[in-house]
Amino acid sequence: MNPTRSTQRPGGPIGPSGPGPMGRMGGMGMPVQKAKDFRGTLFRLLGYFKPQMWRLVAVLLTAIISTVFTIVGPKILGLATTKLFEGVVAKFQHVPGAAIDFTYIGDVLLILAGLYLISAIFNYVQQYIMASVAQKTVYTLRRQVDEKLARLPLRFYDARTHGEIMSRAVNDMDNISSTLQQSLTQLIISVITLVGVVVMMLTISPLLTTVVLITFPLSIFVTTVIAKRSQRYFKDQQRALGELNGHVEEMYSGHKIVKAFGHERQAVATFDELNAHLYNAGWRAQFISGMIMPLMNFIGNIGFVFVSVIGGIMVTQRTIAIGDVQAFIQYARQFTMPITQIASFTNVIQSTMASAERVFELLDEPEESPDNLAAPAMVATRGAVAFQHVAFGYAPDVALIEDMNITAQPGQTIAIVGPTGAGKTTLVNLLMRFYDVTSGAILVDGVDIRDIQRGELRRMFGMVLQDTWLFNGTIRENIAYGRAGATEEEIIQAAKAAHADHFIRTLPANYDTVLNEEASNLSQGQKQLLTIARAILANPAILILDEATSSVDTRTEIAIQRAMLALMQGRTSFVIAHRLSTIRDADLILVMNHGRIVEQGTHTELLAANGFYADLYNSQFTAMAAQQAAVS
Repeated sequence: MNPTRSTQRPGGPIGPSGPGPMGRMGGMGMPVQKAKDFRGTLFRLLGYFKPQMWRLVAVLLTAIISTVFTIVGPKILGLATTKLFEGVVAKFQHVPGAAIDFTYIGDVLLILAGLYLISAIFNYVQQYIMASVAQKTVYTLRRQVDEKLARLPLRFYDARTHGEIMSRAVNDMDNISSTLQQSLTQLIISVITLVGVVVMMLTISPLLTTVVLITFPLSIFVTTVIAKRSQRYFKDQQRALGELNGHVEEMYSGHKIVKAFGHERQAVATFDELNAHLYNAGWRAQFISGMIMPLMNFIGNIGFVFVSVIGGIMVTQRTIAIGDVQAFIQYARQFTMPITQIASFTNVIQSTMASAERVFELLDEPEESPDNLAAPAMVATRGAVAFQHVAFGYAPDVALIEDMNITAQPGQTIAIVGPTGAGKTTLVNLLMRFYDVTSGAILVDGVDIRDIQRGELRRMFGMVLQDTWLFNGTIRENIAYGRAGATEEEIIQAAKAAHADHFIRTLPANYDTVLNEEASNLSQGQKQLLTIARAILANPAILILDEATSSVDTRTEIAIQRAMLALMQGRTSFVIAHRLSTIRDADLILVMNHGRIVEQGTHTELLAANGFYADLYNSQFTAMAAQQAAVS
């Protein structure tokens, strides 16, 4: 079940190098984010492989066997070629009894087929084991991240965007997973192949090996120069892609506003401009990175020409067999590919270490102070709440609340009013222990809330916030979220109490109506009614209503106020309100400004005092009267 908030697709847009782990051209030229502590992050990540050390050893051994059997193939095939060549030459020279030994050639080909089959089997085993190693490692990391997110304080989430947290928990984890699964295996195979090819070439001819190795520095030079040059264009492409994605998302989410104000042409013009920029940046990036393979082939062909000429001369001088020349040419062809793959892995590993570092930073974030596990359970909650000399600030050096003292008797309705930024919502955060007080104490039924386990404390409260929160599911499931095991009758009664039953039954599937991604198939007021029904079903001892009726019309607001009055009977209620007309019947009104309670009393008492509350109240009615006069 997903919250109905607009979030970017977890995988993000497919980048310019394609969706693969190493991207187009094996990741060459891709924009690379580097880790700040590469060495420390690498060793920490390797620590996750310790429980699977034997599997890694098996991966290495199977990779070596598979690659060695593949590398030996051209050498054995050369034996068949040599035997065939010798038979043809003998026939051409009319040697008595000369014939092509097809039996020998057949045996060689059977051996070769057996080697390739064994190589394929070991390669399959290696991939199978590595998939298990990679996924178990990432599974452990994902579980740690999920458990960590549950233990982090609200302060962490308030200081970061949801997109940033999702990026670490999803995108960075996917990047690590892809590297462990594919790129790491490819690196092992590439290194073994490179070493094995060089060894086999040396066993055939040190002279020809020297000719091939002369091209090695040139290959490295070309790869490095082009990769560095193309990275700048790939960064431009990524930046342009991000701007284009942002524009499209903005225009899509606000398409009604765009149409209402007639800005379609401007939106299309902006899109065309961004699209052209992306085209130019992408064209340059792809063209330059696409030059790597042609140039590598050109260099390889130069080496191939020299090997063919020198090898041919050596065959005529009978210093080397023609089958060995054929095998050597195949090895020379195989020589450049591992180099390209190893070079590309340097980019991949940099990006992976940056992702791992971001994940480890998340895992190292300071957690909530641990619950007091020895605290006695609250058998029954009466709802008495007291703030005793409470001080608090979101930043250590900036105090928002100083020496606050509030006493709420069981069943009282406490209204909290004040201008924006006065600290009203901060009181809710402190009550629910989303934040802990800096000094002082908050008591519920005489018990310091720091001595109550958070889960038990929060079950005492029911919340209805100004911002509705609904998940992708049926209306029945969203209401039942308030209490586990609620019956169908209880869900319907809660909806009726919240005056939501009527509109629910007008929907095509009634309570089985599925809310879409943004719950946009309901109005804002209807969504608020569902959250109120959810709070009613929870049947808490203490209610927190943060502008609970701000998104509904006046008629619905009156109906909800009646339901709320019935709900609040016998319960302690904290009501945060901007429309002061809704809290006139509160038992106690706290007037806050700059984190301090500047006035408190009943509605009548505060109006009679003609102070800050009276100014707020009168200013609202003056504004309403002016609006009505303008309309009339």
